[in-house]
Amino acid sequence: MAHTIEELKHKTLADLRDMAKGIEHDAVQGYTQLNKQHLIVALAKALGIQHEHHDVIGVDKSGIKARIRELKTQRAAALAAQDHTQLKVVRRTIHRLKRRIHKATV
Repeated sequence: MAHTIEELKHKTLADLRDMAKGIEHDAVQGYTQLNKQHLIVALAKALGIQHEHHDVIGVDKSGIKARIRELKTQRAAALAAQDHTQLKVVRRTIHRLKRRIHKATV
């Protein structure tokens, strides 16, 4: 039965350990000692499940990232000059740009 990362995340730790019990793969060796997050990664590797990539729709991601890089240099300059008002403005702008990318991700 084919699984996805999302399906594995919604299973209980006991269910994941039951799945790992029936799999002969180096990634799931010692599955009884693994926590849920590590077990999900191990099962994904053993089952050959790839991480699903997300797409950014409706915004210019490369343009926004270039602007963020510029702002990071301004942030470093504001830190060096100990200009707290400018630092706050730059940090908030970086935050808003990152949120714009995050909201456009599907």
